[in-house]
Amino acid sequence: MRIRDWDLNLKIRLFGEALMNITYWMFFPFLTIYFANAFGKELAGLLLIISQLFSVLANLMGGHFADKYGRKTMMVLSSFGQGLSFILFASTNSPWLDMPLLGFVFFSLAGVFGAFYWPASQAMVTDVVDEKHRSGVFAIFYTSINIAVVIGPILGAIFYVRYPFEVLCISGIICLLLSYLLKRNTRETAPVYQTEQENSSGKWYGMIIQQIKDYKIIFNDRAFLLYIIAGVLVALTFMQLDMLLPVYITEMVQKQNMFHFGDWSLTLSGEQLFGVVLSENGLLVALFTIIVTKWMNTYKEKNVFVVSSIIYGIAIATFGLSTSVWVMILAMGLFTFAELMTAGIQQTFVSKISPEHMRGQYFAAASLRNTIGRTIAPVAIPMSLWFGYLPTFVMIGILALISGYLYYVMFQMAEQKLNNYVKAS
Repeated sequence: MRIRDWDLNLKIRLFGEALMNITYWMFFPFLTIYFANAFGKELAGLLLIISQLFSVLANLMGGHFADKYGRKTMMVLSSFGQGLSFILFASTNSPWLDMPLLGFVFFSLAGVFGAFYWPASQAMVTDVVDEKHRSGVFAIFYTSINIAVVIGPILGAIFYVRYPFEVLCISGIICLLLSYLLKRNTRETAPVYQTEQENSSGKWYGMIIQQIKDYKIIFNDRAFLLYIIAGVLVALTFMQLDMLLPVYITEMVQKQNMFHFGDWSLTLSGEQLFGVVLSENGLLVALFTIIVTKWMNTYKEKNVFVVSSIIYGIAIATFGLSTSVWVMILAMGLFTFAELMTAGIQQTFVSKISPEHMRGQYFAAASLRNTIGRTIAPVAIPMSLWFGYLPTFVMIGILALISGYLYYVMFQMAEQKLNNYVKAS
């Protein structure tokens, strides 16, 4: 499906979110280092966990609100709130004020609004795109994000290091601009949301009770629950790209030559090497997401998920084996391939099993893989102090292998359920 044939809602989102993601990635990769320097590794890890707990709750609420109040409404409010939070975050890291703790509060608030935005945005794609085209559309959005991952850190290394206040302000302004574009130029796509409880009771706790009941229905599906648990373990591995890896590389890698030709050589510091491998990840994703997604669509989903987890485990353990530039680049290549294998089919899988009137909640529940994984991921930072870097990387790799086994069991359960349904009919 060509972009020119897309629904107008998606075209506007692709443009606006691309700008927002570029500015976001100009500063986000450097924030773990910033908070670790400001608070120390252990306290920074604890604070990041607390921040993500709020995002978990916001994510579940965001799914419910996306179904109840609409995709457009939640996306407009969320992007506005995120933009305002970034501007307030900038004010705490400005030439006139230096308050890292208050800045962390505003950073966490921005994360909460981001968690509100995500379920609505994913559900909107499912609302307006036929099932046969969804993997391709999701892959293009994923590619857009990772183009930002390539461009953002490079620009951040040039501008954010020198002008953090200005970069954070620009990011906030672009979020506000996205909110305006969504409000002015998009339409609502959600089906009408109604429940007997809401129609029969106006009490404040009625919505909370109904929300709990809705999510209880989702989590009673044991196969879907395993999908979430396995995804949490994968996310725990993937999130080290922003948590453990920057700290590990900047701390352990001394200046070393990447290339040497006669009298000319390219020497990288730890910070520069981290920028290189992060940009490698983004570049590979930008170039190959659509190609790999089409390739993976020729295989059974079960095999794709399981093999991806195995490669994740091997890749993350490889990072801890050596501080060589070329080992890092090889490990990132494996890591990125594991990422690309499921990039386009994860949301498609969720869209297949979600009822139309509960799509926002299903996407929110599925995205617990990322929010819970991101919540647990900072534990790796103090773990590196307790056990050392190599054991920490190996333990994370083992968790990735366990996720592969859980995916295998999940698909076995789903296939058995389908077989029983066919026999009964």
